[in-house]
Amino acid sequence: MTARELLDIYLSFFEKRGHKRIENSSLVPQNDPTTLFTSSGMQPLVKYLLGEPYEGGLKRLVNVQNCFRAQDIDEVGDNRHTTFFRMLGNWSLGDYFKGEQIPWFWEFLVEELKLDPNRLYVSCFEGYKNIPKDEESASIWRELFTKKGVNPEGRIFYCGVNENWWSRSGTPDEMPSGEPGGPDTEVYFDFEPTKGKVQNLEQEVEAGRLLEIGNSVFMTYQKKNNEFVELEQKNVDFGGGLERLLAAVELKENIFDTSLLKPIIELIGSDKNARIACDHLVASVFLANDKVVPSNKEQGYILRRLIRRAVDNLKGEIEPVINKIVEQYKDTDPVLVENYEHIKGVILEEVGKYNHAVSEAKKFIEKKYKRVGDNLEISAEDAFNLYSSHGLSPTQVRSLGLVFDEQELAELIKKHQNISRIGGEKRFKKS
Repeated sequence: MTARELLDIYLSFFEKRGHKRIENSSLVPQNDPTTLFTSSGMQPLVKYLLGEPYEGGLKRLVNVQNCFRAQDIDEVGDNRHTTFFRMLGNWSLGDYFKGEQIPWFWEFLVEELKLDPNRLYVSCFEGYKNIPKDEESASIWRELFTKKGVNPEGRIFYCGVNENWWSRSGTPDEMPSGEPGGPDTEVYFDFEPTKGKVQNLEQEVEAGRLLEIGNSVFMTYQKKNNEFVELEQKNVDFGGGLERLLAAVELKENIFDTSLLKPIIELIGSDKNARIACDHLVASVFLANDKVVPSNKEQGYILRRLIRRAVDNLKGEIEPVINKIVEQYKDTDPVLVENYEHIKGVILEEVGKYNHAVSEAKKFIEKKYKRVGDNLEISAEDAFNLYSSHGLSPTQVRSLGLVFDEQELAELIKKHQNISRIGGEKRFKKS
């Protein structure tokens, strides 16, 4: 099954159940100064989840949203994390609820994608303060497992706010006043069923045995003055990662081994560095397509860091990788073909600037220390100079074979960022 086929099956499934397909929003949010990127399918729909009527009074929506999460950058390189991904989403704006959403998602997985129900595990919300434990969702899951002849005992876990609560801002304590959120129920695919039933959900997720493939949020609360009040409109907000669902369908425990990403990886290598380069260049292609240009602030700063980190982790030429990315994604995002020359130009221009910066940095170090590399110890001030004046991250400075006081450099960078942060500029604190 190709990525395009999976998307078509999903969209058709929910359109047959009364959902209206809506457009994919830009990776750069429009009229939302609170965040740099669109990081979930619900982000452009917040006002409707809070009760504002959708165009034409629609209550059921479905789409596939391109997403980017800068906060996941340090996780990239394992079997499942990426900064850029496509999120399959369906929403109920005060229409259906748990009794419809959970069985529909189960049907999509088991009947449409043909996933083995014996390989599925789920988690439900254990409760928090005045928000009750989600026994209703657990009961629905038990019935669905049982009907398929699968013993539900040991397949349903209860987890707290760190795992089974969703809002744009994170856990309930992290949510600002006015933010909507709610408990969720998540579905995991088991890549190693021969090991027997899972005993510790979190442990097996970290080990890579279990992969989260879908998350149904029951967005029923809004934070007001540090308390949670129920929304008049109870909503469903589903999100499922295309790349992860494809991995489950193809029985590839590493998403970089799927038919979507493997042809890209094969041009780069097979280790962690190759996965980092692959992810960062895919993200860079899509950000450049959405008219982001490398710079020293906001979205441009993130794109600059992605391209430079990709160069640091890439063995070989970058242009063939860009070509392959566009080729792999053209069936789901044909706009990449239309904008190919622009995308390539943005990325290659930044690669040239980075190569020049590295060359100048080496000249600076060689002039002062008479050599470069071979574990040369330099001062934190000089390392900071390479960061602030030459645009090299601490990781990139280390890649030149230079050694410095990491903590002192971190303090200098933090002080610099506090001084220069103007108009909401956001930067990675480390790379």
